[in-house]
Amino acid sequence: MAKVVVIGAGFAGHTAALYLGSRLGKKHEITVISNRDVFGYVPSWVWVGIGHMKPEQTIFKLKPVYDKMHVKFVHAAAKEIHPDEGDQYVLGEEVGSGKEVRLDYDYLVVAPGPLLNFAGTPGLGPENGFTHSICSLPHAIKARDAYLALCERMKKGEQVKIVIGTGHPGATCQGAAFEYIVNIHKDLVKKGLRDKADILWLSNEPAVGDFGVNGVQIKRNGHVMRSEEFLTSVFNDHGIRYQVQSGVTKIEEGKIHWQNYEGEEGTTDFDFSMLIPQFKGQPFKYIGKDGEDISAKMVNPAGFVLVDGKYGLPYPELAQTPDAWPARYQNPTYKNVFAAGIAFAPPGPISKPFTNKNNLLIAPAPPRTGMVSGVIGRVVALNIADLIEKGEMTHSEPMTEMVAACIASMGDSLWDGNAVTIVMHPVVPDRKKFANDFGRDLFTSHLEMGVSGAWMKFMLHHTFIWKFKALPGWKIIPE
Repeated sequence: MAKVVVIGAGFAGHTAALYLGSRLGKKHEITVISNRDVFGYVPSWVWVGIGHMKPEQTIFKLKPVYDKMHVKFVHAAAKEIHPDEGDQYVLGEEVGSGKEVRLDYDYLVVAPGPLLNFAGTPGLGPENGFTHSICSLPHAIKARDAYLALCERMKKGEQVKIVIGTGHPGATCQGAAFEYIVNIHKDLVKKGLRDKADILWLSNEPAVGDFGVNGVQIKRNGHVMRSEEFLTSVFNDHGIRYQVQSGVTKIEEGKIHWQNYEGEEGTTDFDFSMLIPQFKGQPFKYIGKDGEDISAKMVNPAGFVLVDGKYGLPYPELAQTPDAWPARYQNPTYKNVFAAGIAFAPPGPISKPFTNKNNLLIAPAPPRTGMVSGVIGRVVALNIADLIEKGEMTHSEPMTEMVAACIASMGDSLWDGNAVTIVMHPVVPDRKKFANDFGRDLFTSHLEMGVSGAWMKFMLHHTFIWKFKALPGWKIIPE
């Protein structure tokens, strides 16, 4: 009987667990270890953060799902990974009791989600800083409360300044921040308060709508439309000011410090701000059989797990080397260790990085969205099942082949709401396969805005919670 351990129960880890349980659970031992005993549907925390959805509508208990799928659940925080052959195990600390937990494994999936590196920017974050976040449910609730308090100030006639965007020169997840800013705009319009707020988009992107993926491009009627012009028009129509090519360096109460591409230093005042932090890998200890630190074999300096990619290529060469991106998400040293979702180390940025004259690197990190994370979780699970049952892997899904779809709501109403629908193929440009300036299939890629997107966003919330609860037909719902 093989033992498979999955660290984490987010989009990647939970998806991997469902597929492993479905295929192997009755014959082999599948265990999930997570410091959270609930699954959180992250995309809907945007709505939680403005008070349009109750927090409990976005979560459900994990153990009943895993019991049904023949998966063991351990509510504990993983601390150490011991991957050397002959004695391979994970050490954790049980939530509540603090009791040590040891889980032996034959195969390991590392998928704990990101460490939210608020400490990487002085003054950032809702706990020890002056800004808010929607990257966790508790943070989204705090953001909601602060935002609604701000609305009360506006109702009394006060003019306020709102800043939404990225809080670190190397942050990712610009899409979530974009969705939050346009939902705030829509909510303020409905409340009759929009004229009381100056709203600013502040981002490390090279251009509006870059999103860390070198933008999105489509071709219709012989014309190439870029996400930059599309989303710039959205901001202009909504009266949202924007500032890109800027890395936030420090935050004080009511004041954001930043540097731009030109090396200029400036400050921006705010009454309310939601800034996405830098993501890092979880700070697990990787320990060899003799007690030595073997982190260099497992993770990059940011703590992300090394997999079957080509690392160290300069950006111009990486941009022309699609096979540098991993396909099976397998560690090259420890072949029975896989990483999924945000946990795997990308070989480099997708968007062109920039270093200003002050030697500050301003470069959005490659996003690993829910869809991308889910796809990778499925691929990893199926390959582990293949290895156990057949002795060889049969699945691969590099981001240079992967299709990604994203729907960014602009108000949650099914009657007068709106949403931007984005389909991108592939996520990472393949300039060898697609003979254009962008390395993407411009016909398959899609960029559209309308009320139909609002309906689709609403449907996705309920459809994916159905899938993640492993209810009947869950497998036919794509990641």
